[in-house]
Amino acid sequence: MCETQAIKGAEFLRRLEKLAKVRGVRVVYHGGKGKGSHGRVYLGSEYTTLKDPKKELGSGLLSKMCRDLGIKPNDL
Repeated sequence: MCETQAIKGAEFLRRLEKLAKVRGVRVVYHGGKGKGSHGRVYLGSEYTTLKDPKKELGSGLLSKMCRDLGIKPNDL
């Protein structure tokens, strides 16, 4: 995936689950762990906050979330 491409939160979760399966780690999403429609995504022991899965993630936010999880946006 290109770093400048915007994707929706739900697509981010799907791609993250595929990556986790390949790497042999677990992905957990807790929808209630944030304000409003925000939730927390765990990839192994790392975590980040995901805004509403129905909305698009900008390239800056996507890069920050990937950095929090210890992955590169191109890995997705």
